[in-house]
Amino acid sequence: MSEVLIVGGGIMGLWAALTAGRAGIATCLVERKSIGAGASGGLLGALMPHMPDRWNAKKQFQFDALVSLEDEIAELQETTGLSTGYRRCGRVMPLGKQHLREIALGHEQDAAQHWVAGERRFHWHIGDVDAGCDWPAAEAAPFGIVHDTLAARVAPRRLLRALEAALTRLPHIRVEQGAEIASLDPRRGRLSLADGRAVSFGHCILAAGVESFGLIDRLALSAQAPSGNAVKGQAALLGADVDPAMPIIFTDGLYIVPHEDGHVAVGSTSENRFDEPFSTDAQLDALIRRAEALAPALRGAQVIERWAGMRPRATGREPMVGRHPDYDNLSVLTGGFKVSFGIAHVLARVVVDEMLGQPTIDLPESFTCAQHIAALRQLV
Repeated sequence: MSEVLIVGGGIMGLWAALTAGRAGIATCLVERKSIGAGASGGLLGALMPHMPDRWNAKKQFQFDALVSLEDEIAELQETTGLSTGYRRCGRVMPLGKQHLREIALGHEQDAAQHWVAGERRFHWHIGDVDAGCDWPAAEAAPFGIVHDTLAARVAPRRLLRALEAALTRLPHIRVEQGAEIASLDPRRGRLSLADGRAVSFGHCILAAGVESFGLIDRLALSAQAPSGNAVKGQAALLGADVDPAMPIIFTDGLYIVPHEDGHVAVGSTSENRFDEPFSTDAQLDALIRRAEALAPALRGAQVIERWAGMRPRATGREPMVGRHPDYDNLSVLTGGFKVSFGIAHVLARVVVDEMLGQPTIDLPESFTCAQHIAALRQLV
């Protein structure tokens, strides 16, 4: 029997396994396909903060996570000898209208007040774009740009490889790939696999991305609305001679993320309705054209890879985290949608600490699994 069974080998499940393993807990991670086969194996890797205005517990939680991730990544890279492609590169956002500049000026003061971690301060600067600038193009920012120094980026697949490598160094952690789930029975502490095998556990952490929602819904003891849904995203990886230290460009849902080795990621769509979840189409072509107009250095760049996948969005729109209210030995760790990579290490710590009865981090109430389930039952 595994003391802890983790379902899902994406960013959430891997951080949960590493956190449990570091605590000395015998852990088994099962993944239906392969590590990073779901949304975590995408291309973008943008780690971007919420706006600094209207500060609340959720924004503080994300801020603290984005700051602490830098040290977590450094430790991971030192332990494994693998690069994760992490860099605190910052972000620029073109201002296309005068009123947006006026709003941004207010946010500059908000950031000065809230983006503070000990002696470290992160900034939200307002500036102008010089004629001839191509990151972004001057004509795309007639009223200047916002430049924030908090945003960062990571190479998603490199981070997953580093986490997987770190798990292999812990002898009491077992990772099994190609293990498709047939059913989950928390009351009996039993997981049945499609090949007929059964896995017993003391505690289960459900971190299977989109697939988590179906399992959660089947475990409902009373009527409730669906716990979440899949949102399709499309992205592309381009080959371009762009300095990897350049900031992320972000505007109106478009991300342009410089990576190492002459790669630039462009994305992403957010599609609630789709027929083909893993195929790309004209919507991605349109994103690439927008990126070329915004960043002329990308014009004519080779498209190295086109990617599509399904990201998990909880019905309550916030990550769904913590012990299930109906099952003491079941925790949920899913629903992060676009923010998962920046906060997964902290959410994993919350879940493992709660499981051990030693909470050390305050989780925003809107993130808790119990609140999500209560809200779902009010929707029916």
